[in-house]
Amino acid sequence: MFGLTEEQISDFGMTFGVGAFMLFMLFIIGEIAWKSKAGKTGTIVLFFVLSFGMIGFITKTILEKLWRM
Repeated sequence: MFGLTEEQISDFGMTFGVGAFMLFMLFIIGEIAWKSKAGKTGTIVLFFVLSFGMIGFITKTILEKLWRM
């Protein structure tokens, strides 16, 4: 499709598609904190706990790119 291989399309989707989804999830976490009136500490806890999996995914991606060098 458009002269791209399946690997290139998959890499694009994993980079930008998942990245956009992560930004959307951060928006949702912020919305939850705002609607629940969590306060400053509660908001920090919500962001840390609910985005912990995203931090792991980002770390994995960075480590993979570093080890390919």
